[in-house]
Amino acid sequence: MSFASQGFCPEIVQALEQCGYQKMTPIQQKAIPLARKGHDILANAQTGTGKTAAFALPMLQSMVDKPQQRSRRHVRGLILAPTRELAQQVADNVAQYHQFLPFTSAVAYGGVKMASQARQLEAGVDILVATPGRLQELMEMNMVSLAQVEYLVLDEADRMLDMGFIGDIQRIRDQIKLPHQTMLFSATYPPKMKQLAAELLKKPKMVSVGEENRTAETVAHVFYPVDEDRKIELLSELIGRKNWQQVLVFVNYKEHADAIAEELNNDGLTTGVCHGDRSQGNRRRALKEFKEGKLRVLVATDVAARGLDIQGLPHVVNYDLPFLAEDYVHRIGRTGRAGLQGHAVSLVGREDELTAVQIERLIGQRIRRVEQPGYEARNRDALVDKFNSKAAFRDRKGRTNRASDQSGAERQLRLRQAVKARLKQR
Repeated sequence: MSFASQGFCPEIVQALEQCGYQKMTPIQQKAIPLARKGHDILANAQTGTGKTAAFALPMLQSMVDKPQQRSRRHVRGLILAPTRELAQQVADNVAQYHQFLPFTSAVAYGGVKMASQARQLEAGVDILVATPGRLQELMEMNMVSLAQVEYLVLDEADRMLDMGFIGDIQRIRDQIKLPHQTMLFSATYPPKMKQLAAELLKKPKMVSVGEENRTAETVAHVFYPVDEDRKIELLSELIGRKNWQQVLVFVNYKEHADAIAEELNNDGLTTGVCHGDRSQGNRRRALKEFKEGKLRVLVATDVAARGLDIQGLPHVVNYDLPFLAEDYVHRIGRTGRAGLQGHAVSLVGREDELTAVQIERLIGQRIRRVEQPGYEARNRDALVDKFNSKAAFRDRKGRTNRASDQSGAERQLRLRQAVKARLKQR
């Protein structure tokens, strides 16, 4: 099905051709006709399926059909995103879609000075893409008004709930005075989002592509069992020996990211870092260099798990398995996009075995385990069988991400010790 068949104006069709878009993806085929009719939408789809176009294009076409003069500090269309990286990416896409239309768009997120964002909003914008926290700050300082919002989109809504933005979302919603269309797009559909959908949506149309929490069929999964203190060594070995040229590595702790990047750089693998303690400019620069191939490896915390669109990314590595099994789906969603093949590699320590089983249950498949010669883990088979066979272990909840967790502190200590041991061997 083509975009032209949806009755988009020539300027939008021209922009899509400029972007290289040809056929609509499944989520676009299902969501766009409903959104064009003005329905509220609750959409569930895997990452990398074209959700941005599914909500942005109907919004733009509606603005074309119902032109309005911009008002000072007012917004017509509001798109909320959980992270800076996703907000910037969505804003870039929106700007491409309206490049031949007389519309303006802006992006607002934390980590950068507010003054430049306020200047963009001074004359009013047609579409604003923002993170909830920064939008709240702008609202409190009377730098933006939501009184004229006609379209509200929550992108990666479940992630916003996980990050504790529920209060901000409710306060933002309360500032919207006009009847408006609301669309929620998400990769997963946990119970908390059902509650949020009931609050925000009016008679929504449900849209789903693929089974919930399933990963793309284009991704090959593999677990490498390895003792915790040898993970760094194995990671370097895999990247070097298998000649992986573009690798996104996920960790749970910022300290892990810095130590791993230092070690990989010492091994001659050009590596950058992306986590919350790095400035926004530093993070954007690392992502840019990674996309351009100037960095072979990017080590990131979950701040980079959502929304990153790295064209043709072949390898995602979980150095640490995520605290929640659902985040495995988000992390590996960076590879295997747009029909291309991808590889999801996880280094599984003894403490990770329960999470590994929960991940397999969540995605509905057993993941192949490969023991790398020289890195065989100790005393593993009995533990795996126990987790798979006994409901008391199998059905336990995953770990929680608490800075005070003793297990997290112990893992960081072992990591630092492993790095020091390797450096002494040089």
